[in-house]
Amino acid sequence: MGAYDADDAELGAAVERAQRGDEDAFARAYRLVHPGLLGYVRGLVGDDAEDVSAEAWLEIARDLGRFRGDGAGFRGWTATIARHRALDHLRKQRRSPRTTLIEQDVLDMPGGQDTAASALESLSTEQALALIRGLPREQAEAVLLRVVVGLDGPATARVLGKRPGAVRTAAYRGLRRLAGRLAQGGARG
Repeated sequence: MGAYDADDAELGAAVERAQRGDEDAFARAYRLVHPGLLGYVRGLVGDDAEDVSAEAWLEIARDLGRFRGDGAGFRGWTATIARHRALDHLRKQRRSPRTTLIEQDVLDMPGGQDTAASALESLSTEQALALIRGLPREQAEAVLLRVVVGLDGPATARVLGKRPGAVRTAAYRGLRRLAGRLAQGGARG
């Protein structure tokens, strides 16, 4: 998505240097990716997002040498890792239930967009995530990956294990539903 395009070239270069052992470059890659990744994880697991994200970053750092691709690819790769950590976390919680509706839906999942996105940007992060959590599971995850993480349609489809057309449709419907709720004064979660 547009906001991330400018950072993707810088991100790709930082990842390349980090793979050669440059710690400052890894820190730069982290700063470019972490805010969106944390928002995505928060949308899936709520208050435990910091812990789950930390686990994901440990895995990302450990496996960095195996990554192949550019900046946009790195965003997708990190989102996939974070999603797996989030699903693991939710499975553990399932044994001692304390899940929200979207968390339950995510566990059951298989492997006018600009207007809605800008409306979401005007809300606080917590308000926006609360609204997104109220969406059907496919729409919620598609919106989180597209708007919060900044992945394009094909990358989002790869993370979710779905066809790009299905992801585009889910993201469009989710953003349209969010825009409708906002137009009704609906930051009521």
